[in-house]
Amino acid sequence: MEKVLGMVFQVSKGLNSIAAGALTLMIAITVVDVFLRAIGHAVVGAYEIVGLICGPLVIGFAVPLSTWNKNHVSMDILLTRLSSGNRDVLNVTTRIICILLFAFIGYNLFSVGSEFRTAGEVSQTLHLPFYWVTYGVAVCCFLECIVFICDIVKTWRVGR
Repeated sequence: MEKVLGMVFQVSKGLNSIAAGALTLMIAITVVDVFLRAIGHAVVGAYEIVGLICGPLVIGFAVPLSTWNKNHVSMDILLTRLSSGNRDVLNVTTRIICILLFAFIGYNLFSVGSEFRTAGEVSQTLHLPFYWVTYGVAVCCFLECIVFICDIVKTWRVGR
C-alpha cells in the first residue's frame, strides 16, 4: 500500500510542477503584455494563453497535491469538539462525498472536452484547440478522487 500512496503522491507532485510552470508563464506573459502595451504594442493572444490555457492548468493541476498536503481551508471548530472516532467518521464521510463530486465533475469535463474536439473548437486569436486542457483538468479530477481514497486509507490506518 505504501507503494501506491507514494506513486499517487509523486504524480500529484508532477502535476503541481506543471501548474507551477503554467503560473510562471501566466505571470511572464502578463508582465510582458503590460510593458508592451505601454509602448503601443501587445502580446497577441495573451488573454487566450493566460485565461483559457494556463488558468485551468494552474487550478486543476494544483488541486491534488494541495489536497494531499491538506493545504485547503477546513473548519476545525466542529472537528475539535468531536471524539477521534467521530472525527474519523466525519472525515471519511466528507471524503466519500468529495469523491462522488469530483468523479461527476471529471466525467462531465471529459464529455465537454469530447464535444470541443468533435466540433473543432479553437481559441479565437491563436486558433489553439483547448479540448486538451479540458481533458487534463478532467484527469486531475479523477486523480483527486484517488487522493481522497488515499486519505481515507491513511485515516483508517491511523485509526486502527
